[in-house]
Amino acid sequence: MKIFRNLGLALVMFFATLSAQAQNGNEKTVQIKTSAVCGMCKKSIEKTMAYEKGVKKSNLDVDSKMLTVTYDPKKTNEDKIRKAVNDTGYDADDKPATPRAYNKLDDCCRKEAGAH
Repeated sequence: MKIFRNLGLALVMFFATLSAQAQNGNEKTVQIKTSAVCGMCKKSIEKTMAYEKGVKKSNLDVDSKMLTVTYDPKKTNEDKIRKAVNDTGYDADDKPATPRAYNKLDDCCRKEAGAH
């Protein structure tokens, strides 16, 4: 009986490991140059990414303005991620921010405010 229980436990652990490896193998990472200038921009963009379907994690380096996003390519793609950044009011690579969203940004988060 003890052998069956140990065998069952070993099988469960084996399949859990395979599942975790399969999930990690399906992730992609993209880096996007943004127009973010401050910590408040970082909070806004990372919060938006947290609600974006398929995004696993994101991090904005304010100094370099680079947003690094890890995502599931079965659920989203780079264009959708860039559009989400644009719709938050920020440029994403060569795609400009959505004007309506940009106009809603605080003054400190606008491009012309510069780094502070």
